Amino acid sequence: MLIRIDPGSEVPLFAQVAASVRAEVAAGRAQAGDRLPAARDVADSLDINLHTVLRAYQDLRDEGLVDLRRGRGAVLTPAAAGLAELRDDIARLAERARALGLSPDALASLVKEALR
Repeated sequence: MLIRIDPGSEVPLFAQVAASVRAEVAAGRAQAGDRLPAARDVADSLDINLHTVLRAYQDLRDEGLVDLRRGRGAVLTPAAAGLAELRDDIARLAERARALGLSPDALASLVKEALR
């Protein structure tokens, strides 16, 4: 699994790590039952603090996407399958928005409003 961050972004690093994991799941490159890379390995490869990665993994756990077990590490839960299915819905929504001439910002605003 490839976890990416942008050190120059205003988005906190832990949020970027969590978003990167979600993106991997949504793209189908990671599935339920897959283990996430060890937090220490991620921290070392991205040159960030270990606690930053642990915070991201804890946020994913709180969302129900990851199961954290001592000695087992972080494992994707069955909720990952639902996120992967959502990818197809999102692609259809984006295609429809483009056909209607909606800007990405306008679509994002509509989605945010619908989630409230």
